[in-house]
Amino acid sequence: MMIAMMLVGAGGFFGAMARYAISLRWNSDGSSKIPAGTLFVNLSGSFLIGLLTGAGVGGMVMLLFGVGFLGAFTTFSTLNYEVLQLHLKKHKKALLIYMFLTYGGGLLLVCLGFLTGGILPL
Repeated sequence: MMIAMMLVGAGGFFGAMARYAISLRWNSDGSSKIPAGTLFVNLSGSFLIGLLTGAGVGGMVMLLFGVGFLGAFTTFSTLNYEVLQLHLKKHKKALLIYMFLTYGGGLLLVCLGFLTGGILPL
């Protein structure tokens, strides 16, 4: 039990640091109303969790990478905060595009990752 908690914690630390670095760099340039950093981490995380699951990864590897790293790397709370900000700023088009890309793209990529994981030996 203690080893599992340490694996999740270590993965979570690095996942949160990676998410913060990407969001800091991609969300702060102001070139787009859509938060590209958060979109990227949520879509790539969807693909990666599908990949791990499709490949049959379990045990300690899943605790470290799936639960820990990807659990902290992707972020539902930040997504909802950014959706609210787009709504409050009345950026309706950007809001709809962001939600469509996040949810539609996330579902598509988790399925693609799952299928790819079933093909590739990891």
